[in-house]
Amino acid sequence: MPHLENMVLCRESQVSTLQSLFGERHHFSFASIFIYGHTASGKTYVTQTLLKTLELPHVFVNCVECFTLRLLLEQILNRLNRLNSSGDGHSTQITCDTFNDFVRLFKQVTKAKSLEDQTVYIVLDKAEYLRDMEANILPGFLRLQELTHRNVTVIFLSEIVWEKFRPNTGCFEPFVLYFPDYSIGNLQKILSHDHPPEYSADFYAAYINILLGVFYTVCRDLKELRHLAVLNFPKYCEPVVKGEASERDTRKLWRNIEPHLKKAMQTVYLREISSSQWEKLQKDDTDLGQLKGLSAYTHVELPYYSKFILIAAYLASYNPARTDKRFFLKHHGKIKKTNFLKKHEKTSNHLLGPKLFPLDRLLAILYSIVDSRVAPTANIFSQISSLVTLQLLTLVGHDDQLDGPKYKCTVSLDFIRAIARPPDICYPDHLTSIIQTTGHLEDDHLGPAQKLRMQD
Repeated sequence: MPHLENMVLCRESQVSTLQSLFGERHHFSFASIFIYGHTASGKTYVTQTLLKTLELPHVFVNCVECFTLRLLLEQILNRLNRLNSSGDGHSTQITCDTFNDFVRLFKQVTKAKSLEDQTVYIVLDKAEYLRDMEANILPGFLRLQELTHRNVTVIFLSEIVWEKFRPNTGCFEPFVLYFPDYSIGNLQKILSHDHPPEYSADFYAAYINILLGVFYTVCRDLKELRHLAVLNFPKYCEPVVKGEASERDTRKLWRNIEPHLKKAMQTVYLREISSSQWEKLQKDDTDLGQLKGLSAYTHVELPYYSKFILIAAYLASYNPARTDKRFFLKHHGKIKKTNFLKKHEKTSNHLLGPKLFPLDRLLAILYSIVDSRVAPTANIFSQISSLVTLQLLTLVGHDDQLDGPKYKCTVSLDFIRAIARPPDICYPDHLTSIIQTTGHLEDDHLGPAQKLRMQD
C-alpha cells in the first residue's frame, strides 16, 4: 500500500509481517501477538497507523492509565460498545469486576453485526504492567479467542522480552515480533521527512546530519531527537533569515549552531529548562547556567523558615567558621588584611565540596539572616529534621552523645537560588548579594560571603 509506506518509514519488514498476520477481515488471525522493542522504536505508532489505515475494528488501551483490573476491563468493553453504537451515538456504560464477567460481557458486545463477521483487535500498550495484576489476567488475554469463541486478536506492546512475561505454570505462547532500534540512517530518513515546507529538503537533511553527528552517541531516542531538532532549527536558520549566509553555506551555518548544540547536550532527557526558556536562552545568547534547573526546582515547596534554614546551611557549608563574625555582624571590629593563603584555601570551596557544621552555628547564621526575631522553638528543630528526611541536609556523626549534631548541606547553588527567588521568599539585601555572588566562584579561592566582603 503506497500510502502506508509514506506514513511508516523504515519499518517495512514489520508492517509486512503484521499485514500477513492480520489477513482478510473475516479470517481468523493469531489469538495473541507480542510486539517488543526499546523506547521510541515505532511499536505503538506502527500498530495504530496500520489498524487505522486498514480501518480494522480495534480498541487501544494504555495499561499505565488503566492501573487496576476493573479500569482495564471496563475500558475495553466500553470502547467496543461505542464501536457498535457509532451509528446512533448512544451507548450504555458497562461495569465489570472480574475476568469471568469480562468473557461473558465480551460475547454480548461482539454479537453485533458490525463486529460479528470480522476480526476485533485489542491493543494493550505498556503490557509489562499486566504482570502486577491478578495472576489470571495475562493467561486469560492470551487465550481470549478460545475462551470467547470470537474472532479476536490481543496485541501486547512492551519494552521487555517475552521471557520476562511467561509464568512458571506455563501459558499459551503468542506470536512474538521484535522491533529493532533505528539505525543512524533510519533516524536521518525519518527526521528529514519532517522538514518545514518553507525550506528545501536538502537544507533540512543537512541540518539533521549535523544534529545526529552531535547527539547520536548520547541519545538514540527518536522522540527526544525530534524534540531537539524542532527546538534548535530556528537557530540554525538564523544566518539564512538575516541574509548572512545561503542554504549551501554549510560551514558558516555549522559555526553558528555549534555552541548552541553543545549547550543543548547538557539538557538531553533532563528537561531542566522548558522549551520557551531554551528559546529565550538562544535569543539572548546567555549562559545555560543562568536558566539551569529552573523548571526542576520551582516545584519544591518548603515552609517559610525551612527556606531560610536551608540557605543558612548552604552558607555554613561553603564558608569557614572563622569568617562568620566578619560576615554576619555589623560591628565586627578591625580585621587584619593578609595576602597569605593556605594551600587548601587556594581551591574553590565548591570544588572542595560542602563542609560539616554544628547545629549552634546553623542557628546563629539563621538568626542573623532573618529580619524578624526567631525563637529556637520545637517548630524550628522539627523543620531541620524534615530537611534531613528530605535529604536536603545530611546528619553526620551523631553517635557521640557528648557532641552536638553536625550537618552538611547537600543541595547545589542552583537549588538555593531557586528557593530564594522572589516572590517565594523575601530575604535581606546583603543575603541577596551573597547568593548572587556565589555563582562566580569557579575561578576564585574565596567563599561566597568572603568575595562579597572583599568587593565592599
